Amino acid sequence: MTLSLPTPAQPLKIGTRGSPLALAQAHETRARLMAAFNLPEEAFEIVIIKVMGDTVQDRPLKEIGGKGLFTREIEDALLDGGIDIAVHSMKDMPVDQPGGLVLDTYLPREDVRDAFVSLSHGGLADLREGAVVGTSSLRRRSQLLARRPDLQVVEFRGNVQTRLRKLSEGVAEATFLAMAGLNRLNMTEVPRVPIEVDDMLPAVAQGAIGIERRGDDTRTAALLEAIHDGPTGLRLATERAFLAALDGSCQTPIGGLAELDGGSLRLRGEILRTDGSRVLADYGTAPVEDGPELGRAMARGLLDQAGPGFFAA
Repeated sequence: MTLSLPTPAQPLKIGTRGSPLALAQAHETRARLMAAFNLPEEAFEIVIIKVMGDTVQDRPLKEIGGKGLFTREIEDALLDGGIDIAVHSMKDMPVDQPGGLVLDTYLPREDVRDAFVSLSHGGLADLREGAVVGTSSLRRRSQLLARRPDLQVVEFRGNVQTRLRKLSEGVAEATFLAMAGLNRLNMTEVPRVPIEVDDMLPAVAQGAIGIERRGDDTRTAALLEAIHDGPTGLRLATERAFLAALDGSCQTPIGGLAELDGGSLRLRGEILRTDGSRVLADYGTAPVEDGPELGRAMARGLLDQAGPGFFAA
């Protein structure tokens, strides 16, 4: 059976948020499809969709909802047929997709580490006692307070450019950004210090791009199969099983990272109280095919250790 390819007359519509990073991820997806099928840029249309998480900037994420804030409107457009695929930062994705949608294509994963970013300090250890650090991530906030309870942590929302502007305006002395985002935006001029995963475990699926489609769209499924990165898929299946078993959301401080080593998979996971006063961590290995069960088992073990009310700080 001959695969029906998109054309300039009938382009494949790629849905995305409108931030520079989201557009860079959509452009990477387009470039990979162009290369896989020797197609012109005109065979694709980038469709920018506004999402609530981008339009509401004056309140913390936990006050306006969970991770669906960055995906809901895009998924509605996908279900309605307004777009053919949706490109997402996987760390923003809920573990469950709406009925009729499938998320099974991942591009090769970028650097998973967080970056310490400051215009006046060389690293986290250089911050004075009581310094102000900005972040909108509960995970980063909790991890930071666990190491430096003396610091003041303030809400710091917005895309990469907005957060850098806030630093220049003195709203905070430092912040954290994902190395993956800085790399994809080629922002080599931004002063950053990568933080090793032993010191700050990243968010589940950090650094990964996922591509969502309609479940009954076999043509698009065949197109996406050509650009899917299998190792990234195996790692994310494990991390997201861990997250799902913890019932993780933007309101829960969770870190998790799966790494491949031949036919084995290593998983590190942690949960934290929101004030950083308690951190529970675990580490395990399993055959690659058992990764998701390893994730679920690790989550159950951490929850047993935590007991009721762990996240209530």
